[in-house]
Amino acid sequence: MTVKAAMVVHPASGLGRAGRIAGTVADRLRTVVDDLVTVEASTVEESRRLMNEAGHLDLLVVVGGDGSAHQGVQFCADTGTALAVVPAGTGNDLARTLAGAPREPLDATDALVKAIKDGTTTSIDLGRVEGGPWFAGVLCAGFDSAVNERANRMRWPSGSRRYDLAILGELARLKPGRLTVRQDSGSTELDATQIAVGNIPYYGGGIPICPTADPADGLLDVTLVRRASRFDLVKMLPGLRTGNHVHHEMVTTSRTRTIRLGEANGWVAYADGERIGPLPVEVTCVPNALKVVGRAT
Repeated sequence: MTVKAAMVVHPASGLGRAGRIAGTVADRLRTVVDDLVTVEASTVEESRRLMNEAGHLDLLVVVGGDGSAHQGVQFCADTGTALAVVPAGTGNDLARTLAGAPREPLDATDALVKAIKDGTTTSIDLGRVEGGPWFAGVLCAGFDSAVNERANRMRWPSGSRRYDLAILGELARLKPGRLTVRQDSGSTELDATQIAVGNIPYYGGGIPICPTADPADGLLDVTLVRRASRFDLVKMLPGLRTGNHVHHEMVTTSRTRTIRLGEANGWVAYADGERIGPLPVEVTCVPNALKVVGRAT
């Protein structure tokens, strides 16, 4: 069977790592695909335009991080075009959920080449924001999205230190918000600090914010932090890397197919690290909406 593929590279991803390895990745892909179009884009709009110009594709390979993967999801969702991700960014959380996908990009490329050759594909669920984009990972609002907002406004320092300073800044002005949460099981209104809606377990470069999320169960996992003090948040931090934060007394978890986060409380939602906009937002889990190369964990 003829395989027509496109490889999209955001050269700046991973502090330039994506651009440096793109040629090698393309060479290895050409050993298992019949037709490969390479697309190098520096903006989301340019990437979308070039992908659309490529015409019908059997496979889209994204070389980059979660922001690049997020754009690939928009192109492939509900179309039958398979998505593959070569992790060359900073977070790489979607790539992390694909079984057998190594952390190093060239090792991941070799695993991808084998999966294409073997015809190994599966389908995973996606979240869909009503009137907005698809997301493969985690949608969050509250403290974490406020940190993102602050970090995006900062011009110094670069890299993870920017987020460290943004966390300190948001801790200093921490104020819970009134939040209405409507799920399949019913509605509740409460003072909350943060909420995460996960199709996969990870965000932020491997933090299992929704540790039991399964991208193939038709449901979204919800991790809700009720009204918490600065001390409570600092106390939770060590457990974030292991997923033990869900056992904290201020945290509740649930599963749902649809969820609406209400109240115009000043909170902004982010999904896959991309800004969605102010609340309210409504999200639905769409089963088997994305075909991926490999197997999902």
